[in-house]
Amino acid sequence: MTLARLAARHGVATSYSPSPDVTVEVPDATVVAVLAALGVDASTPAALSRALADAEAAEADRLLPPTLVRWGGAPGPSLPGELTVIGTPIEQLPLGVHQLEVRHRDGRTASATLIVAPPGVPQPPDRVHGLLVQLYSLLSTRSWGMGDLGDLAELAGWAGRAIGSGFVQVNPLHAAVHGTPTDPSPYRPSSRRFPDPVHLRVEDVPEYAYSNDRAALDALSGRAATLREQVLAKGELIDRDAVWALKREALTLLYRVPMAPGRRAAYCDFLAEQGQALEDHATWCAFAERYGPHWRRWPEGLRDPASAATARARRELIDRVDFHSWLAWLTDTQLAAAQRTAREAGMPVGLVHDLAVGVHPEGADAWAQQDAFAPGMSVGAPPDAFNALGQDWGLPPWRPDVLAARGYAPYRGLLQGLLRHAGALRIDHVMGLFRLWWVPEGHPPTDGTYVHYDAEAMLAVLALEAHRAGAVVIGEDLGTVEPGVREALAARGVLGTSVLWFERDWAGDGRPLAPETWRPGCLATATTHDLPSTAARLTGEHVQLRHSLGLLTSPLVQEQSAARAEVGEWLGYLQRLGLLPDAPGDEEAEVRAVYRFLLSTPARMVGVWLPDAVGDRRPQNLPGTWDQYPNWRLPVAGPDARPLTLEQLTASPRLHALMRIFPRRAPGDAG
Repeated sequence: MTLARLAARHGVATSYSPSPDVTVEVPDATVVAVLAALGVDASTPAALSRALADAEAAEADRLLPPTLVRWGGAPGPSLPGELTVIGTPIEQLPLGVHQLEVRHRDGRTASATLIVAPPGVPQPPDRVHGLLVQLYSLLSTRSWGMGDLGDLAELAGWAGRAIGSGFVQVNPLHAAVHGTPTDPSPYRPSSRRFPDPVHLRVEDVPEYAYSNDRAALDALSGRAATLREQVLAKGELIDRDAVWALKREALTLLYRVPMAPGRRAAYCDFLAEQGQALEDHATWCAFAERYGPHWRRWPEGLRDPASAATARARRELIDRVDFHSWLAWLTDTQLAAAQRTAREAGMPVGLVHDLAVGVHPEGADAWAQQDAFAPGMSVGAPPDAFNALGQDWGLPPWRPDVLAARGYAPYRGLLQGLLRHAGALRIDHVMGLFRLWWVPEGHPPTDGTYVHYDAEAMLAVLALEAHRAGAVVIGEDLGTVEPGVREALAARGVLGTSVLWFERDWAGDGRPLAPETWRPGCLATATTHDLPSTAARLTGEHVQLRHSLGLLTSPLVQEQSAARAEVGEWLGYLQRLGLLPDAPGDEEAEVRAVYRFLLSTPARMVGVWLPDAVGDRRPQNLPGTWDQYPNWRLPVAGPDARPLTLEQLTASPRLHALMRIFPRRAPGDAG
């Protein structure tokens, strides 16, 4: 009981309910390990008693909680009568993050972080539809072996003007961990604070036109063309490492070209604006080049970003540190150009960026912000009906106590960076604003537990930064969701994610939900990067794929029968609604019917999975696989699995037939 009391004071759960009628007790060893990661020693009965006594004494002496929130238009947080605010009254403070100071009538003083936030996040103007795509998979005839920011700008400009799209959502563009092979997953990055320069369009760097190393650049361009043809014409996988090797060599040549005065001034402004965060990121990149990507194996003095040894080594490698800072600036400028192109093409939202749930434990963020991450812990998911063993994602979680103590500065900085050139932000596993499943190192995911965060403070910071950027926020809220979470998000205007195949009356007869009963506050889609494409689901090919990889949990015949029944039920429903006027069995007509259904819902945003528009069968990621399936390495392809270039995509009759069901905006109407 003493352990449970201590855990409760630190937001650590000692039990959880995977379903309303089931409660699972968390092992004491897990609770002790999680408390240790939060800096609380409960390893022995004596230590436990001391920790609880200290926590209760601190609670009794505390005049204010660590963080207070005032929502715009609402009364400020009520304070006990014995406290007086020192300085500007709470009600008069503008939107922002403030340090609130109070005095007790007995003379004691205290301070806390006060977040003054708008009532909610911005909303999309009217209703919009757009494209969902994994950028690396979008190769053009100009790509260097994988999709880049030039391709993104071209897609956005075309989609806004030619098919009336209001947004383009991409995968996380976060910086990856260096090394060969690089982890291809965009959801396990080195840093979420800075984008990856592998996405740069080399020819769009202004210094490219003025380089004296023309022969070398032409040779690199030729090798890049070979990479591109290997993917597009010879069926090879996207090779991120090979692409980066060529781009790094080319960019090194461009780095030698003197910048024009205006560009030099703009670069200096960027350095000043990004400050210590960029210096730390670029330092990690430079150290990783010399000592390898695993910072825990570096010379001991370099494992601490604030050490004297790190400062000396940074000075020794200043050219490489500056090179990586320059790459971050170039990537930022091309992201800005892509968003500008989207808006000029009439898109009311433009680019939708994606925020991964965490970072690689050996990456730049984990090195630079060590105090903010819980040591020896990994984020995952508890056992459920789909995965009896639970999940360990290998991502260290943020410490909620450190976030609060630092006024949520790490979180605020992260959001500010991502929202610089975004019309909207998708947050992967948005439930993590409320709680995360922590798994102690060396333990199976079944031995994890939930750790709670100050959801009101996290939402207030999100609303504040989204308001400042004028950006919509979309939460990925699929799977197990704690009661009340969706309601709390909706109250602040955060859109959810609704996937057609999952929208059923689970509390009733289990049948597909009528379109008019869908929640308006969502991005409605037919699939995601982790799910089968619509064509694969309609044909049952997704079941065969999982069977070929040994991933089925039931006999093949049984799985195929269940899949046919699900698809048959939906197609029958679409016919009864009059959304499938064409002959049954016409795959393209059935895909169009699926998207007609999405348009018949009140969803504020409707997303078209770009591979759906051309009949691609292959998922971009197949959960539960590692090297058995080429996750994150496939180009967009047609029904025959032959890759399609961006130019071929935009000319596809199948794509245009699908997009004709969507309403068109008036020219020049950006909302």
